[in-house]
Amino acid sequence: MSTSSETVPNTPPGAAPDTPSDTARNTASQTAGAAPDTASDTARNTSSQTAGAAPDTASDTARNTSSGTAAGAVPVRGTRLSLTGASLGRPGATALDAVDLDIAPGEILTVVGPSGCGKSTLLRTLAGLLPPLAGEIAQDGHPLTGPSADRALVFQEDALLPWRTLRANVELPLAIRGVSRAERREQAQAWLERVGLGSQARQLPHRVSGGQRQRVQLARALAGRPRAVLMDEPFGALDAQTRAGMQDLLVEVLQGTGATVVFVTHDVDEALFLGDRVALLGAGGLVAVRDIPRPRERGAHDDPARVALRRDVLTSLGT
Repeated sequence: MSTSSETVPNTPPGAAPDTPSDTARNTASQTAGAAPDTASDTARNTSSQTAGAAPDTASDTARNTSSGTAAGAVPVRGTRLSLTGASLGRPGATALDAVDLDIAPGEILTVVGPSGCGKSTLLRTLAGLLPPLAGEIAQDGHPLTGPSADRALVFQEDALLPWRTLRANVELPLAIRGVSRAERREQAQAWLERVGLGSQARQLPHRVSGGQRQRVQLARALAGRPRAVLMDEPFGALDAQTRAGMQDLLVEVLQGTGATVVFVTHDVDEALFLGDRVALLGAGGLVAVRDIPRPRERGAHDDPARVALRRDVLTSLGT
């Protein structure tokens, strides 16, 4: 999602206009501290949200870092996503044909395949942004006909609004849902604390690193509490160490939420670490879906079953 066309107000770095006068002065450009209230704002920002159960207070966050959900909070209920005989792409340019795939509620499905095979097309179709060319796409047995707050799409680019503070960016999905200003600020701060950026809440995105911006994007997405997270190589631009840290953070914050995740990546090791199953895409279609032994265990990298699966996946990808 590009934000280069937006106007950045003359706000000192590290601070956002949070007063009523600032808000009134910047309503047209949706500056920091002002919630997006129009349909276009909602459409522009819905696709960058992800899944999770948000803790309501900072104390909840501190108490429940290891468990992944706030004390007493109702976990997000995952959703079933299914494709039956589905052809995906655009008219005259089919990317995937005759796809049959069932993604169970709460499952983490990773997706790998060569460049141009239709991985992003699959995610955009599940997000409701592209209608299928043929066949059926369903959520919990009902036809999937368009975008929904239940399904969040996260891209490789962090997609943060540059004129909003980190906290104000995390507030976006809460503002769209009509949460009061005081409550959404409290929840946004709690999420920033959880991803290790509580002290940076009033910084602007350009003042923090790429890895930190991805943490903010993750916090913003989780604050929205969607039932499915559709992630398009979200860590692809990060260095290896930062990427591993973001993988661990994703596992931690999803723990116990029940949210369904579809995670596209070019990195086979990332796919085999994060997923319960891995879907292999090839030229024009779905090649196979394989169960992953000991998912989300760092120590399983050298497990013979994992090594064998890695070899099979690489062979199927022609690498």
